[in-house]
Amino acid sequence: MQTEKLRFAGSSDHMLAAAFDRPDGDIRATALLAHCFTCSKDSLAARRIAEALTAHGIAVLRFDFTGLGSSDGEFANSTFTSNVDDLVHAANHLRALGSAPTILIGHSLGGAAILAAAGEIPEAKAVVTIAAPSDPAHVTHLFADRLHDIREKGEVEVNLAGRPFRIKRAFLDDVAEHNLLAKVARLHKALLVMQSPIDDTVGIDNATRIFVAAKHPKSFVSLDHADHLLTDKADATYAADVIAAWASRYLAPVAHAAAAALPDEPRQVVVAETRANKFQQQITIGPHRLTADEPVAAGGEDTGPGPYDLLLSALGACTAMTMRMYADRKALPMERVSVTLNHRKIYAKDCAECETKDGMLDQIERNISITGGLDAEQRTKLMEIADKCPVHRTLTSEIRIVTKAVD
Repeated sequence: MQTEKLRFAGSSDHMLAAAFDRPDGDIRATALLAHCFTCSKDSLAARRIAEALTAHGIAVLRFDFTGLGSSDGEFANSTFTSNVDDLVHAANHLRALGSAPTILIGHSLGGAAILAAAGEIPEAKAVVTIAAPSDPAHVTHLFADRLHDIREKGEVEVNLAGRPFRIKRAFLDDVAEHNLLAKVARLHKALLVMQSPIDDTVGIDNATRIFVAAKHPKSFVSLDHADHLLTDKADATYAADVIAAWASRYLAPVAHAAAAALPDEPRQVVVAETRANKFQQQITIGPHRLTADEPVAAGGEDTGPGPYDLLLSALGACTAMTMRMYADRKALPMERVSVTLNHRKIYAKDCAECETKDGMLDQIERNISITGGLDAEQRTKLMEIADKCPVHRTLTSEIRIVTKAVD
């Protein structure tokens, strides 16, 4: 993931601080992420969701609302309406960069703001709420004991999550005016509602009201044991993985430069740690994304094939492709070929045809099954062709690996 720091003018002409997270490979889509009430773009949930989404090829813009984090302005002067306007300005900024958001994601009150702003962002095709209230006024329960003072004095300092914030009467008046569910009913975009049934900050009944108000296509995903702020990294990663898979159904295919590359131009392979567990890796190959891991017995969580599994897969795929090309070129009646491979270590002394006689050797066992009306000569020739696949030749020839440190 590559992160670029940005600043753009918000709803009150204050400069807002943003982070634009880009995937290491091609960008499939761009998401605009709204953080929770009094949080920031650098909250654990925002950072972790953005990081996990980039692993799926989704770029993410996360920014601080007016008066929060590194953004200019006074929080006391902000309202729910100004937050919605900030989101529209953020979308405008992305559009000016040539990356208008097609996915909108909001956490907690940020989810309510995303629902309110979605109608003003025409490029958005998919909208996601995480632990969002169905009514912006719900947030006032966080300082319910000071509501009378705020209305009487006009402005009061309240304590939220251990930090002092000044809340004005204008904020209360503003949140009371919004009919969010009416906007949800007119959304006309795919909606994913995500909520934990044990959330004690925003109850799951809020998710029910949002879901019932929305028209199809709409989906609901339970976050099971997650808390309101998704403080467990696994919960944030799970949410992002679900979002990426769900949103792909509503996004137009992206033209990738790599797809237009000539066959003899190898694509770059990028492998990066996800930090979701000890060994898990995200593999990016042009528009394709894979996950690698180690088996449980080796200390991993078996969330993907291991390095040797991938190596065997490369050899097997190359073998079958090479045999198919030959069979088609020679018009051979080969119906299907399948390749089964295993890797193990053997003692060099047990290999009569090997030059090395001491220590251990790597041995790959490749079993090839061919179906079709082939005679013995044709089958023999196809087996010879199997040994001529490019990956086979690479593995059995001298290999030079050049390793460089990159700052």
